[in-house]
This record gives sequence, structure tokens and C-alpha cells, in this order.
Amino acid sequence: MTIRKSEINEKNLATVEFSFEADEIEAEKLKAYRKNCSKFRIPGFRPGKAPRSIIEKMYGHDVFLEDAVNSLINANYEEIIKAPGRDAVSRADFDMSSYDNELVMKAEFYVKPEIESIEYKGIEITALKRPVSDEEIDSEIESVRKRNAREIEITDRPAAMGDTALIDYEGYADGEKFEGGTDTNYKLKLGSGSFIPGFEEQVAGHSVGDEFDVNVTFPEEYHAKELAGKPAVFKVKLHGITFEELPECDDNFALDVSEFNTFAEYREDVSKKIGERHDKDTDREVTDKIDTALAERVTAEIPASMIDSEVEGLVRDAESRIRMNGIDFKTYLSYFGMDLDKYKENVRPDAEKAVKVRLALEKIASIENIEITDEQIEDEYSKIAAQYSVEVDFAKGQLPKEEVISNLKLRAAADAVKAAAVITYTDKEPEPASEPASEENDVADGKAE
Repeated sequence: MTIRKSEINEKNLATVEFSFEADEIEAEKLKAYRKNCSKFRIPGFRPGKAPRSIIEKMYGHDVFLEDAVNSLINANYEEIIKAPGRDAVSRADFDMSSYDNELVMKAEFYVKPEIESIEYKGIEITALKRPVSDEEIDSEIESVRKRNAREIEITDRPAAMGDTALIDYEGYADGEKFEGGTDTNYKLKLGSGSFIPGFEEQVAGHSVGDEFDVNVTFPEEYHAKELAGKPAVFKVKLHGITFEELPECDDNFALDVSEFNTFAEYREDVSKKIGERHDKDTDREVTDKIDTALAERVTAEIPASMIDSEVEGLVRDAESRIRMNGIDFKTYLSYFGMDLDKYKENVRPDAEKAVKVRLALEKIASIENIEITDEQIEDEYSKIAAQYSVEVDFAKGQLPKEEVISNLKLRAAADAVKAAAVITYTDKEPEPASEPASEENDVADGKAE
């Protein structure tokens, strides 16, 4: 094969013109004949015994040309797509230009855009760095207290707000029982607001064994239109009362729920962990804002195939996460009134941003002359093996060394950009957006998961 010409247009579409000599074509046509001659039925010849000249006379002189050309292209594919000097980012389309003493062909495919230069030092961003508040600490400890609460059966007093009442009830509207208004042995937390306004307050004050009526009026906006705004009577029987007794916030509580001996030490640890979560949130915000700034600085024409590939990668990642929860991805999307095409449309802006950021970081790694040592590579393989609980040799077999080096370079480039950025931290929450984020966008970026 001879590469005759190679060029790249402003859209990053590469065109490679190449040719095969007559003897190369003839050799491959002969192979095609030997491989396929048994498929031809020629009168007077047993299958596979018909001479090539007879087959070509009956079916055309170029009957074996297509197979020969495909074989030659497959054998030389890597050389063809490397001819422009840039990484191919789409499959090549081939077209025959001429066929005389030699076969001249043309291949077209998209290549990775070339970033000429990028301003990446001194990126200015503002990020939220929230201090740890006493309210957050108290809330976290309260959650732990509730998880460790004891359920105490009440027999010596009537039910009170905050108790849990075990009840049977039957609901009547206009003297008739209505659908969904009956249940037995239902645990109702008084004060939870889970029942119609006024219901829970009327259960409070009754003792175990009492049978009584609860008179309420359904809200005007009640979901069952036939009951909206109507008065109703519930016949209730109270079977039992329980109360959650929360543990005291003392040293014994700290010993029960942590490795600390005193409540003061435990509280300090809770504060520390909340602070670590805040720091991670801040780091994510910084990374996202730097990525956004880098993406905005990439002005190259991005082939659609690169974004398409990134979209498919995001879909695979989302499918994997959802499948781990035992849910089919398409079923999951249907909960939000979406299908796969709509999901892909929603994540496409994220995919385009990711492609631009990668291109920017690749350029920055080159500018910074980032090199990766063998020690760094081995350390990365060890981390990957530990993450997935596999042997290091298995991780090496699954993840090519070149990919590990590439990822380490991108990470080092990102660190270089962050180190050179001008980051202003604030403890003030940003003003809320004029319009709340849509549920569809939550699904697209994974928040709804």
C-alpha cells in the first residue's frame, strides 16, 4: 500500500488517499477465490471445483474484488488512520477513486482537534466553604439518637402528641365507607402530619382500648376529588401506645455509638466529619468551576463523534449505578417520564464539556512537560486493584499501561491548573436561582439516584 496524500480540514475531517498495486489486488483476489469458490454453483462443475476464470466470466470480472479490497483495508487500517498524524475519533468511511493498473481509494474520518494554545493560569473562581454550625452537629447527633432509641410501651396514661398509636380505623363520608379509608393495626406517629389535619390531635388524649369517632374535613385540594372539601367520620379503636425514648447525650451514649470515651470527644469527631464533607463539597465546586472555565477556553471544532462517544460512556455509567440497585435503567427513566433518547439529550451538554476539558488538560500536560514515573504507575495499579478487590496483575491485564499514564497526566495537569488558580472562598450561600432545577436535570446528572 502507498499513502498518496493526507490532509485535515477545518472541521477536523481527515482525508487520506492511498493505493494498492495490481499485484497486491491480484494476490487478495486469488485468496478470495479459494475461500469462496465453493459458494458458486456452476453447471458442469462440482461445488468448489469451478475454475476462477469461469466464475468471473459468469459473475463478472470483479466478483472477488470487494473481498480483496476489504481484506487489504483491514490489514492496513492502522497505517491509514495514523497517516494524518492525529488520533482518529471515528470509524473511517472508504470510497474507491479509480481502478486501472492500481486501485486508488480515499478514506475519510474525524481526528482529535488540535489545541494550539490555552490560557489556564490565574483562573479566577469563587467557591463556598461552609463553616460547621452547632445546628448541623446537633442534627447529626439527633439522627444517631433516633436510630438508637428504645420503644417504650405506654399503659399508664393517655396518648400524647409524639407518641405512636396502634389503631384500627374506618372512614365514612355521607354515611358511606369510602375506598382507602380503612386499615387495621396501623402505626400512626401523632404529630407527624401524615393524616388529614385534625385527625392526630383527636387520637391524642385517648387510652388503650378506647373506641371513638374522629371528625375531620378533607382539604379542598385533596387528591381524591370525590372527597375534597367533604366532612368525614373515622371510627377508631386504639390498641396500643408506644413512645420512643432517646438516649441521653452523655459519655455512655458516646461509648455506645462510637470509639470515644466521652461525649465531648464524640461531638468533636462529628464536627470534624461534617467539616470533611464540607471540604469535599468545596473541592467538587472548585473542580467544576475550573472545568467550566477550561471548557470555555477551548474554541476548537469538536467532532460530533467525540461527544457521541462520551454520551454513551455517561449512559453506561448511569446504567451500571442503577443496575446495582436492582432496577432496569429504562424502567428507572420511565419514573421521570423520560426515555433513553431524552436522557442522552439531557447529558449531551455535560458530555461536550467533558470532551473539551480533556482536550484542554492534554494540552496543558504537554505545556507543563508532565512525565509519569514507573513508581507512579505501579502505585496507581495498586490503588485500582484495592478499589475493585482484585490482584494487581489482573488490574494490569484489564487496564492498558498507556491509559493509566494518560489518566495520571490529566490528573497532574488538573492539579497544576488548580494550583495556579485564584480561588476566593466565601461562607455565604449563593442566591437561589429564579427557577428551580427541573427533575429531568436531576435525573441526568445523577442527583435523583
